[in-house]
Amino acid sequence: MSDFYKDRSSHCSGLRSWGLGLVAGLTAWSCAGTKPKRQASENRKPNVVLFYVDDMGWSDLSSSGNDFYESPAIDSLRAKSVNFTNAYSNCTVCSPSRASLLTGKYTARLRVTDWIPGHRFPFAKMASPDWTKQLKLSEQTLAEVLKGEGYVTASFGKWHLGETESLFPEQQGFDINIGGNAKGHPKSYFSPYHNPQIENGPAGEYLTDRLAKEVSKFIEANKDTAFFAYMPFYQVHTPLKAKKELEEYFSKKETVSGRWTNVTYAAMVKSTDEAVEKVMETLRKKKLLENTLVIFASDNGGLVRTIKGAKITSNYPLRAGKGSMYEGGVRVPMFMYWKGRLPEGKTINEPVMGMDIFPTVLGALGLAPSSENIDGENLLPLLEGDSLGRDAVFFHYPHYHPGGAVPYSAVRQGDWKLIHVIEENRYELYNLKEDLAESDDLSATETRRVASMRRTLDAWRTKVGAQMPVKNPDFDAGKSRHPYYAQPAKTFALRK
Repeated sequence: MSDFYKDRSSHCSGLRSWGLGLVAGLTAWSCAGTKPKRQASENRKPNVVLFYVDDMGWSDLSSSGNDFYESPAIDSLRAKSVNFTNAYSNCTVCSPSRASLLTGKYTARLRVTDWIPGHRFPFAKMASPDWTKQLKLSEQTLAEVLKGEGYVTASFGKWHLGETESLFPEQQGFDINIGGNAKGHPKSYFSPYHNPQIENGPAGEYLTDRLAKEVSKFIEANKDTAFFAYMPFYQVHTPLKAKKELEEYFSKKETVSGRWTNVTYAAMVKSTDEAVEKVMETLRKKKLLENTLVIFASDNGGLVRTIKGAKITSNYPLRAGKGSMYEGGVRVPMFMYWKGRLPEGKTINEPVMGMDIFPTVLGALGLAPSSENIDGENLLPLLEGDSLGRDAVFFHYPHYHPGGAVPYSAVRQGDWKLIHVIEENRYELYNLKEDLAESDDLSATETRRVASMRRTLDAWRTKVGAQMPVKNPDFDAGKSRHPYYAQPAKTFALRK
């Protein structure tokens, strides 16, 4: 558990005196106890809006330097936000990251370590462990905590955390679920949706537009009470489908950056931007911006290619993408906005992860997690210039993925990142400050650093009970179908 929650007294005075008045202006902290006392005033509990985009890479916004994609609304929101430049998803694929987001725990601790139900590579060198293919009902979610505090809670979009209705959002603290079920991507981005969790709209209605309308209606209906609106987009996940007029627009546009360009993907990014714009406009019209914490993040890096080899996006200058062990698979955009409460345009360079959102939201409400073994950190002290006191962040993926990952664990400590390629018991070491593209493996020359970081990684895996893959007696490289065995060095090299 975070040091922030272990010893709240050391932070209470600082937060009360914080010029922004984020916590002191909303709640009265009880430094001696574990449950805060709220101020008896006209101040309402703050609303929370959480945009969680599927497969949006670190470079997929125009504010990230991509001159082909267009995201003016998100860019404007980002410019007014606290921007985390070293933000990571908790996993290189979606289901584990979503489980971590909602619980504040590492994927290895939850044992939700692959997308549900996962790929099968029966002839790979190692066999995956018996991992958990659901977010267990025994886990406390952010929605459950907020619902217990009197919030109206709703999820709009992708769920992908269990294959039966007994594991859908309604069973995990959400009063309303529109569009969320076992599926990791929509059967159709256009109505009819073939989705039992959302009514069909007019023929040809676009799913992302529809979900934005539903969020806006929810905000309008609950403007006088505290609400949690979770918008886990299906965008920009495959199948790539976009509105015709946007595809036509991008088909006529030129790029000067030399990046890969996919017209349909660019149109989907634009639709995501339009959805964010609609929700933010609703908050403005209802005069709720001063009382709403808005968070934007992605569940993993951008997908570079489909299984069949079609080009999707480029995470340049990061190496590889979704489903890989490199930065392109886990580095994501992440920022937080709260008008008049959070500093505008502030940049935080300390590494943070999706699991930190859970305790950060609770911190903004003056609450501490009651669950045990919370791995995430409340990020609010960073805004005062404090350090989190966290020495490292970790990744664990004991599976194979067509995006390039073979079973691996990794640790980022300061500017350094160590990757353990488990099936070969081999280590790669990169200095991300000097080599963001992870092109220069320094493990052969930085042997002491490798040894030290190995001990840190091993201790963490023991602490969280990380499941490890085992040798596969049916291993056959010729039948494995995994690209790593075909051309490991070339397949995952840096691509612009």
